[in-house]
Amino acid sequence: MRYIKLTISYDGTDFHGWQAQKNRPTVQGEIIRVLRRLTQENITLHAAGRTDAGVHALGQVASFRTQSTLSAQDFQRALNAILPPTIRILQAEETGPQFNARWSAYGKTYRYRIYRGKVVPPHVHRYVLHYPWPLDEQAMREAATHFVGVHDFSSFAASTGSEEEDRDRAMEREVYSAELLRSADNEELVFTIRGRSFLRYMVRKIVGTLLDVGRGRLSVADIDRLFALKDRSKSGPTVPSQGLTMVEVNLEESFRI
Repeated sequence: MRYIKLTISYDGTDFHGWQAQKNRPTVQGEIIRVLRRLTQENITLHAAGRTDAGVHALGQVASFRTQSTLSAQDFQRALNAILPPTIRILQAEETGPQFNARWSAYGKTYRYRIYRGKVVPPHVHRYVLHYPWPLDEQAMREAATHFVGVHDFSSFAASTGSEEEDRDRAMEREVYSAELLRSADNEELVFTIRGRSFLRYMVRKIVGTLLDVGRGRLSVADIDRLFALKDRSKSGPTVPSQGLTMVEVNLEESFRI
């Protein structure tokens, strides 16, 4: 048995998220379809994180097992030749059996882009939230720092859709860093957050809350109050998915052979 790690970039606009779904195009579904064609095996593909519908990735990581004799580089070339151009395999490498993309990841970085100009250029409209109205950006920057550390993020996560799962899931997460900066061209506000793992819609809820701080609907001091409330109806809205990108996955180095 051989073990292959893939580093993947994709434009999530045309997909119903990462996870394979019946009769819906997904990133995982597309890659599995090609892998099964190449290997004639019932391939299972694990990912470091499951991005939602419309969310993009620059450095998603996935892994699979195979008995195929194709080299990692052969897999990369074949996948890129058959997959739609909105999914690219940036790197393929062979690993040891101890590697699993989900369990070997100790950190993920996400970025959310808010376009502040009056008119969104056509080449970026699929990747930003357009918000040209006034915002207190300094208050937003200060509020962003309050998300760093270990917190119960109940107020900043969507329901799973199951009361039983909501009741049983752990809501505590650790955020390593969170910052809001202007882009180099000064046209965008870019929120970057890094942590071990994230709850469903967590980053998008945090950005919606920061926007409410910028609008004056919430204060910086309200962030700590929202943590204590554990009530997602009190935080900001869940912003649209197109502005969100999984930038990078940090992996334990023990997987290398």
